[in-house]
Amino acid sequence: MGNDIMLSKGRRRLIVGITGATGIVYGIRALQLLREMNIETHLIVSRAGEQTREYETALSRSELHAMADVVHPIADVGASIASGSFRTMGMLVAPCTVSTLAEVASGISTTLLTRAADVVLKERRRLVLMVREAPLHAGHLKNMLAVTENGGIIMPPVPAFYTRPSTIEDIVHQSVARALDCFDLDVPSLSRWGEGEAARVSH
Repeated sequence: MGNDIMLSKGRRRLIVGITGATGIVYGIRALQLLREMNIETHLIVSRAGEQTREYETALSRSELHAMADVVHPIADVGASIASGSFRTMGMLVAPCTVSTLAEVASGISTTLLTRAADVVLKERRRLVLMVREAPLHAGHLKNMLAVTENGGIIMPPVPAFYTRPSTIEDIVHQSVARALDCFDLDVPSLSRWGEGEAARVSH
């Protein structure tokens, strides 16, 4: 999917949403990997996401925004990505709060971020939510089911330990690379079961 969605310069587009859940590093790593793959990124950061950036990183607002090709204000519901006629590969929300999950599940759009997610679903494009919450109550699980039934993918950042990660960065990289797999984007440095080091561990 997505190979025919090109810009005039031959680049594919992906929307990246960052919400206020802990784990903004997932969104940051996604932006870095997508730039390496020459994917045009359209970034939306919620107000709570900006707060989390301050808590969890040393990045300034401008430094985070500079990682994307285009940055859309959270309140700009008239942005290009609010329309289905603006073609993209889909949208990754990394990390995704349960409140954002609830809006997407119900089809309610109070910000550009949830509007863009709803557009992706209605256009039958790929929506991947890296939901970051634990423990989960029944309402959270029902919302995950609703998003899945509407065509979205719930992709919690669950680490794989068969890769024998030695740093937090290793764990983050593996989780984000697996999320990008959902868009048929291959991160060459991703350690896969049955290949390379992972294959040797299994013997």
